Amino acid sequence: MQLSVVIITFNEEKNIERCLLSIQSVADEILVVDSFSTDKTCEICEKYGARVIQNPFEGHIQQKNFAMKNAKNDWILSLDADEALTPELTLEIWKVKENATHKLYEMNRLTNYCGKWVKHCGWYPDTKTRLVNRKHAAWGGVNPHDKLEAINHESVGFLKGDLLHYSYYTKQDHLKQIEYFGKIAANELHQKGKTVGFATIYIKVIAQFIKSFFLKLGFLDGRTGWQISYLSAFATYRKYTILKNLK
Repeated sequence: MQLSVVIITFNEEKNIERCLLSIQSVADEILVVDSFSTDKTCEICEKYGARVIQNPFEGHIQQKNFAMKNAKNDWILSLDADEALTPELTLEIWKVKENATHKLYEMNRLTNYCGKWVKHCGWYPDTKTRLVNRKHAAWGGVNPHDKLEAINHESVGFLKGDLLHYSYYTKQDHLKQIEYFGKIAANELHQKGKTVGFATIYIKVIAQFIKSFFLKLGFLDGRTGWQISYLSAFATYRKYTILKNLK
């Protein structure tokens, strides 16, 4: 089985080399769909043998479906630029290449937050479907929270090993992402006619903190768990206040 690894990028020079190094042994093709980066992202991708296509960014779901459609092979491993394969996960992918028993495969994602690996807060195991035959899957969900979904209720296999996710290097990185994702999510909700009041916002913010810090055992991650839980609640606040202002 021939495998295309597809990645969407925009100004990812900080992350992309680590991602590309991790896939060298399993990728028969590396396809990068870039939305006109202004840094060295494309240069680094070409250095590692990637085919780079420029395409205007209209949304995470749209861009990832475009990337999957333009790959040379039907079997696709879809990664983000800030992700990388562990050796154990690489071995599992090799087993699928030799004998695929499903059309879709999922794996656990382990996130590094400001230098700390996060095992709680609802962040692990963050199971993602990423290895698929494109004839049987497509990107769906609601921007910016895209997900690969089976087209015809196919069963999904599971791969051992972790997909490493290097999410945020600083708290400021997290805050910038909250604002960026908040605007996208609020606009998606607004286009669907959703509205929200102050009381609902308050309840959702408190519920998000309780869920992350207590129900999902964020307190076991110590100070990191507190910061993630607090900022997750803040992200909920920003998304819904932006939505309310759109109204």
